[in-house]
Amino acid sequence: MSHPHPDLDLPKPLAKGGVRVTPLGGLGEVGRNMTVVEHDGQLLVIDCGVLFPDDHHPGIDLILPDFSSIEDRLDDVQAIVLTHGHEDHIGAVPYLLRLKPDIPVVGSQLTLALIEAKLKEHRITPYTLGVKEGGRERLGVFDCEFVAVNHSIPDALAVCVRTPGGTLLHTGDFKMDQLPLDGRLTDLRAFAQLGEEGVDLFLTDSTNAEVPGFTTPEREIGPAIDKVFRDAQRRIIVACFSSHVHRVQQVLDAAATSGRKVAMIGRSMVRNMGIAADLGYLHVPDDVLVDIKQLNDLPDHKVVLVCTGSQGEPMAALSRMANRDHRIEVGEGDTVLLASSLIPGNENAVYRVINGLMRLGATVVHKGNARVHVSGHASAGELLYVYNIVKPRNVMPVHGEWRHLVANAELAKRTGVHPRGVVLAEDGVAVDLVDGKVRIAGAVECGYVYVDGSSVGEADETLLKDRRILRDEGFVNVVVVVDTSSGRIVAGPEITARGFVEDDVVFDEIKPRIEKALTDATAQGVTDPYQLQQVIRRTIGTWVGRKIKRRPMIIPTVIEA
Repeated sequence: MSHPHPDLDLPKPLAKGGVRVTPLGGLGEVGRNMTVVEHDGQLLVIDCGVLFPDDHHPGIDLILPDFSSIEDRLDDVQAIVLTHGHEDHIGAVPYLLRLKPDIPVVGSQLTLALIEAKLKEHRITPYTLGVKEGGRERLGVFDCEFVAVNHSIPDALAVCVRTPGGTLLHTGDFKMDQLPLDGRLTDLRAFAQLGEEGVDLFLTDSTNAEVPGFTTPEREIGPAIDKVFRDAQRRIIVACFSSHVHRVQQVLDAAATSGRKVAMIGRSMVRNMGIAADLGYLHVPDDVLVDIKQLNDLPDHKVVLVCTGSQGEPMAALSRMANRDHRIEVGEGDTVLLASSLIPGNENAVYRVINGLMRLGATVVHKGNARVHVSGHASAGELLYVYNIVKPRNVMPVHGEWRHLVANAELAKRTGVHPRGVVLAEDGVAVDLVDGKVRIAGAVECGYVYVDGSSVGEADETLLKDRRILRDEGFVNVVVVVDTSSGRIVAGPEITARGFVEDDVVFDEIKPRIEKALTDATAQGVTDPYQLQQVIRRTIGTWVGRKIKRRPMIIPTVIEA
């Protein structure tokens, strides 16, 4: 399980008139955001995203929320409301709709366009409902009002959910950029009006709760990007999220000013920027965008490449360039711009890519040495500001690791929210709002669901443990042929090892011990092949641990003669 809670029982049935909020992802981690709201037997899902694997998850492609707690209640789900189009908020929608394709999907124009393109790849035709800021929709018992918020992707929305049991306000991901590139501000006036009406539970973005002050406006990174374009001698390669429309807009504008041509690399980048341009969220200057096939006809100092891989994803374009496994060969004089911040857990992967690119002779400009990215999340000053405007009765920090949630909770208390009204929860913990008061009601099963190639949910922690052992410790294969009637060893033991510095001859020392252990076991009447395999595993495992200081995977095979 991702965040097991052995101290909590399954929640009891919701009290009549109450509202239950159960996060199935996004609390205690950055990613996999999904919150289920329940009232009067009906469910509303807010966001349904993925978590990207790290080194602890070898071979895994994506990590999904655990739908098991609502799988037998999908008929009760009135809608999936999406706050914005980032993968950690929409990426798992196809996997939920596989279970019930007719659940309505609600979101803004750009968000729906991005999820519809994703669902098309999964051969799912969704029922969608487009909404705008200021709009209200009745979704079963849930009266939802949508509020404009500023984020690192256009068209982000907060959602106010009114029910007879109380009013919830979920910010989604937001910040309070006062000079946004698209002119779309976080609607603090709407937040204040909702506060006047009364917000019983405020679910707030916690990602930057530890960061003092206010998040830097997007416009302030323009000069740093312009400097990169002025100083670059050859090609410029920009890596950012495939949904970061604002950042790509700044790159296109800088390219137009410097007389460079821009090519997009990566299926998701080409798809998402095409959608953004078609809908008017991305304004492409005339004659700037070219196909990657045209790059050979252009001099290097006229080329800009925009690609994915800013988080060190192993199969993304930038990582493959760093490993010399891409058609674009990075070399001396090239400039690589990492226009993104580090998602917690990705640091090693990102620095590995940076080192690989610099080894090839590239100049790498990143957030650590230049102001080339600003966060899309509200810092502590902005959170205090919003708490003072909304004046919520209760607060539940969302979206962040435990340290972020705790910092956000402290901010809420400092603005006057009663400590008993600030609830800290993690994935799977059900929080009930009854008669204006919040309490933890229990916990539902909420493990990691792994996408591993074409399989979904079949990989588990046992499999990943085996993969980590194979990766880190190697394996030893032992084959023995035993005459089970006499207990005599007919052949072997033959030992083959992989992942060891030592040659296989080092294992000659243990062979007599294996023979003795098997002889002793058969003399005591042990003839079952599985039990004899366990004898081999214990014998060689103990010896390898003491002799070579390793704990490899041991695969014993006993052949009956």
